[in-house]
Amino acid sequence: MTSIMTNPAAMAALQTLRAINHNLETTQGRISSGYRVETAADNAAYWSIATTMRSDNAALSTVHDALGLGAAKVDTFYSAMDTVIDVMTEIKAKLVAASEPGVDKDKINKEVAELKSQLNSAAQSASFSGENWLYNGASAALGTKSIVASFNRSADGSVTVSTLNYDTAKSVLIDVTDPARGMLTKAVDADALQSTPAGVARNYYLIDAGAAPAGATEIEIDNATTAAQLGDMISVVDELISQLTDSAATLGAITSRIEMQESFVANLMDVIDKGVGRLVDADMNEESTRLKALQTQQQLGIQSLSIANTTSENILRLFQE
Repeated sequence: MTSIMTNPAAMAALQTLRAINHNLETTQGRISSGYRVETAADNAAYWSIATTMRSDNAALSTVHDALGLGAAKVDTFYSAMDTVIDVMTEIKAKLVAASEPGVDKDKINKEVAELKSQLNSAAQSASFSGENWLYNGASAALGTKSIVASFNRSADGSVTVSTLNYDTAKSVLIDVTDPARGMLTKAVDADALQSTPAGVARNYYLIDAGAAPAGATEIEIDNATTAAQLGDMISVVDELISQLTDSAATLGAITSRIEMQESFVANLMDVIDKGVGRLVDADMNEESTRLKALQTQQQLGIQSLSIANTTSENILRLFQE
């Protein structure tokens, strides 16, 4: 039966053309955006995973920046510590020179005093972003400092932030409130450093920052300073150099750890980006091929609809004389 009210062929051709146009619109959207899964409607599971991982990657980017800041801080403190060790070595050399007979100890003491001023200056200047792990001018101890090291997501979805911790008690050189908290302000027993201690404490300290340790003698010399006293001072300075070297080694180890963690975080961010890309990125080779095929199908669909519509027009010929 031929009807002018209903044209099944045209309806079928129109339905096919609509499907082709929908697929063509989807493909064009993928090509323009570069994403196979751009919204939750495209693939809810993949979109959810990709959104979460992008959020985690943004957090890791912040961690990477924090590691860079932490590395800059530690490098500053290490550089100052290295300078302090050099100055301490020079002080030790001056004290050894003072042990020579006939040397003017007063003049050497002036040089030692200048070197001590340099130590104080180096400790105070070792500040980065408002932090100084070598000089404490507050009443409370500096305590433990933390550097953000990683952002972690567990299997149950909970997140944590891990840190690298450093106890500043290992690096404080000068403490103006409590000299016992500073390596250069605390008292060191020279007797305890001897191979055969006499059992009588002989305490010395290097820098008087305003609160000298009780019962201790400052390391300074004059022409009345005895050889035994010089020997004690040299032993104390040598011990301090050893402690400073250990502290510098710890800072160096932290620097190395930060650099490794920084490299790991950067690589992890790249891997996550790659993984997200595999889930949601469009394959441009595939999409370009599909686009050409759909454009051809669209042209054929339009032609098919045109042919189907001519069926109704042919009925007019039946009524023509």
